[in-house]
Amino acid sequence: MLYNKFSQYLKKRYTTKVYKLPLNLPVTCPNRDGKISKVGCVFCGEEGAGFENLPNYLSVREQLSQNSKYIGKNYKSEKFIAYFQNYSNTYLPLEDFKRYIDEACVDDVVAIYISTRPDCIWKDYLLYLKNIKVTKGIDIVIELGLQTVNYHTLKKLNRGHLLAEFIHAVLLIKSYGLETCAHYILDIPMDSLDDTIEGARILSALGVEQVKCHSLYILKDTPLGKMYQKGEITPVGMEEYIERAISFLEYLNPNIVVQRLIGRAPKERSLFCNWGKSWWKIQELLEKKMEEESRFQGKKYNYLSCGFLDNC
Repeated sequence: MLYNKFSQYLKKRYTTKVYKLPLNLPVTCPNRDGKISKVGCVFCGEEGAGFENLPNYLSVREQLSQNSKYIGKNYKSEKFIAYFQNYSNTYLPLEDFKRYIDEACVDDVVAIYISTRPDCIWKDYLLYLKNIKVTKGIDIVIELGLQTVNYHTLKKLNRGHLLAEFIHAVLLIKSYGLETCAHYILDIPMDSLDDTIEGARILSALGVEQVKCHSLYILKDTPLGKMYQKGEITPVGMEEYIERAISFLEYLNPNIVVQRLIGRAPKERSLFCNWGKSWWKIQELLEKKMEEESRFQGKKYNYLSCGFLDNC
């Protein structure tokens, strides 16, 4: 096995085909509403991450119903993950958050995935989610945007947090018996290959359960887009992205589930995305290179618990 694929994990975990259903809530982010910043992350567009979401004036139940009918029919899925995707969902007031999560606890939903920021993790929310997991038997995974472990780069991206907040959030979430997924951009031009590898090492040391890898896309009308148009930033080449992704996997704990290896963006809003190629073509090239060079997830995972020493 080249890497621990999400689709294979889901089939093994739930013994049937499972598909993520995106949910869109009327929520913002402390990095956009003025609490931290009004600019947001330099790469973030107006719609946040959920450019394919249904409108947020629909209830959670309505969004689940519409998406499950379409996806269940087209992808033959029998069970679903309710994915609160857009912006920072735990930034909602606690009672609103509880109401939305309750609405997602319906038949055929086997897990709830919640996207948020490392600095928007609070004990009251985690206690509530733990109760949902225990009483309803629904898995809970909290997806945290990290993007890089290089704190200099985090400042340049205007993330509004540094590495310490991410580490604290993961440890706190795990203390409540919940799972974590880290979002990571593998090809940030300000980062080096060593930064990418260190990212895999830190995620492995923290024991995150899942990771979602992104390629850097550049949207119109964003600070990053303006930097790109002025020639202040140059994306790395596709071959370098593939090498970074494979190196990341080699140092990643083989038990960590890889949700995806490359992302995508709305074509009409993009200044740059995936070198003009489809995500699946790049993934094909990546997997071919891994096969040809006998490289796989965890190949170099020998740096924890004194694994690299003979007498420890």
